[in-house]
Amino acid sequence: MLILTRKVDEAIMIGDKIEVSVVDIKGDQVKLGIKAPREVKVYRQEVYLAIQKENIEASQIAPDKLPDLNDVFGKKEKE
Repeated sequence: MLILTRKVDEAIMIGDKIEVSVVDIKGDQVKLGIKAPREVKVYRQEVYLAIQKENIEASQIAPDKLPDLNDVFGKKEKE
């Protein structure tokens, strides 16, 4: 892990396109600003971990427990 010291209004660059800057410091909280291309997803760690957990759980659902797509989309089978 790289550990850097930055003050308010100072920043770091990650590669050529991602800038992380210190916006404010109050007590034990640091407010960060992140500039990144739209295609780069940026999440708080707890949100990222929750998404990963949900994806793993969804991938482990047995096929017989999945809803019938005809019911989901309201289509009737041809008779």
